[in-house]
Amino acid sequence: MKILIDRTVKNEKSRPNFKRIYEDLIHFKYPDKRKELCEILDKEKLTDYDLIRLNISLFGDQQHNQKLKAYDKETIIRMLDYQKKNRLNNTQLAIHFNLSRNTVTKWKRRFI
Repeated sequence: MKILIDRTVKNEKSRPNFKRIYEDLIHFKYPDKRKELCEILDKEKLTDYDLIRLNISLFGDQQHNQKLKAYDKETIIRMLDYQKKNRLNNTQLAIHFNLSRNTVTKWKRRFI
């Protein structure tokens, strides 16, 4: 049991400080978007979903290689909620978040 706890702490520490990275990026390259993104950046800890929202807001559809991206359970559920709230089909959700339609289908089977 102690080993699992130690690994969890180690994984938390090995994650980059995305909040600081995005704050610097906005400060130097996109200062006009600071007010628009302050709701996300004011959080103490950014989730994967927050990072996706930041990327879409800053870079639009310039993200090409998302094949090896991993999402946590909370983010997947929020994406599926987004689909339901906006009445999107699997294809539309996949295009919006730059995912595979098969991935969306697997998530729906697993989490809904």
